Amino acid sequence: MALSFFFFIFFSILQIPLFSTATLHRAPLFRPQFNAQLDHFSKNDTPTTFFEVTNPIKVPKTKSCSYLVLKHDFANTYGRSPILTNYIPPSNCPSKRFSKIILEWKATSKGRQFDRIFGIWLSGVEIFRSCTAEPRPNGIIWTVKKDITRYSSLLMTNQTLAVYMGNIVDSKYTGVYHVKIFVHFYPADKESILGDLHKGFGSGGADLIVPISRNLPLNDGLWFEIENSTDVQSKEFKIPQNVYRAVLELYVSFHENDEFWYGNVPNDYITVNNRTDIPGNGAFREVLVSLDDVVVGAVWPFTVVYTGGINPLLWRPISAIGSFDLPSYDIEITPLLVKILDGSSHNISFSVTNALNVWYVDANLHLWLDKKSVKTEGKLLEYSSLPLSFSLASNFTGLDGSFVTNAHRSISLTGLVNSSYGTVTTRSSQSFSYSNNMVMGNNANLQIIDQKIDFNDTVYAKTRSSSVQVLESFKKFQFHMYSDGVEIGDQSSVSISNVTLIFDEERLKRSKYGSSASSVHNLQKAQGYMLLKDQSIDSGLGSTQQTYKYDDDSDCYFRNISSSNYTVIYDKVNK
Repeated sequence: MALSFFFFIFFSILQIPLFSTATLHRAPLFRPQFNAQLDHFSKNDTPTTFFEVTNPIKVPKTKSCSYLVLKHDFANTYGRSPILTNYIPPSNCPSKRFSKIILEWKATSKGRQFDRIFGIWLSGVEIFRSCTAEPRPNGIIWTVKKDITRYSSLLMTNQTLAVYMGNIVDSKYTGVYHVKIFVHFYPADKESILGDLHKGFGSGGADLIVPISRNLPLNDGLWFEIENSTDVQSKEFKIPQNVYRAVLELYVSFHENDEFWYGNVPNDYITVNNRTDIPGNGAFREVLVSLDDVVVGAVWPFTVVYTGGINPLLWRPISAIGSFDLPSYDIEITPLLVKILDGSSHNISFSVTNALNVWYVDANLHLWLDKKSVKTEGKLLEYSSLPLSFSLASNFTGLDGSFVTNAHRSISLTGLVNSSYGTVTTRSSQSFSYSNNMVMGNNANLQIIDQKIDFNDTVYAKTRSSSVQVLESFKKFQFHMYSDGVEIGDQSSVSISNVTLIFDEERLKRSKYGSSASSVHNLQKAQGYMLLKDQSIDSGLGSTQQTYKYDDDSDCYFRNISSSNYTVIYDKVNK
């Protein structure tokens, strides 16, 4: 009777608009390690193709020079050294000028395995972070393509390529990941060359990229591991003295007790209820970046759900937004060049507000060099970093209650650089706004979350001749979830989840050469249930609907797609 009522409630929930105030949960406040095999779904031996919905990369009409950089089978690799190989740039392409360089990850697996985070580095510079797809008995295939043109200065010289994926293979978890990594070089056509001439000051790929990551040898990834709110990880570095622009690119991912940080409860809730099995420190996180102990920027990350997250059946074959190509985040630090142009060593450090173990964070320092000068000079004109504005209101009795969290932060930097290009004044600013409304019920088995993040940054550069370049990015990240569970006896339970992910971004650029704009609207809704027995999925259902829209001044792309139980049931593309 209880089970019938539960399924009535579940299918009623599927009819609720996903933008209601009821939308987020992760069953019993911790992430069970579900064995999402479901062998009986396999009707034949045909592998399933998994994919993330995104805008296809626009490439020039020239023929690419393609190279297999690495082929490897990742089996028992956890706690071992990354796989290393010598990277050599292409030598037989008809042109040495490339307008597009694409990394392609192709992988297959068969059997049973958890999702695994992995990264790719070139001499310590991270160029790709991703999550594996979870395999099936009949096998899976997944391919990811990423535009890595911004790393051109590295890709044109000999480097050490490192790939780390911590996988475990035993009698139960049998999935080996068979991987091939390609790099495709597209020689520039006339249209690309003309476009490069009008990108403006400090545009195009950086002349030098300095890794802010851990050094090899390691028995792990090259990322730093941040394990709690007081943990600070740092890297010493030195830059040439003729730099005129600097951008710090951050890679961020969250795991273990903070994999679902957006659903973590405050510590006093844990203390009152004496529940050591529940992750705490509340539902707010930010990655703070400091230069010589001075805060220079922050990242409030998008809520990437990995392929085994919440309900693994939701992400088959359509993976969650950002899971196959985790986003990186840029922080303009040109106004602070005066601090690091002295030829001495300096430190960049990372911390995570309210962190539990563990966060993987590293960065790449992109530098533009004044080739007509041996030394540039900088001056800091203004620095403003107000303390985090944070509020938490909670109201709970026992394990049931509500929590409302709000936060705001702004950081602004203004400085100038004297170079052979003249004096350039740069102002960079970041502003953040965060809200999280969470409800706990059903003795902590029910969780409802509504979370929104506004993450905006602006870079304004002005030369002595009054030439102005403005780059603006406006991001809105939303995460909504409703989740509930009920025990049905015999070590079995039923869990339901209703999830919405939204990634919106608008980019604007203005200069004397004109203006341009682009936008992304990526909306994903997913619903499903799991019948669990001994922490394994005995049966279940996962359905996903997604709309993706990209627009810029010369291109547009729209895709409307839906799937259910490993099968794409609708897919419409407009270009």
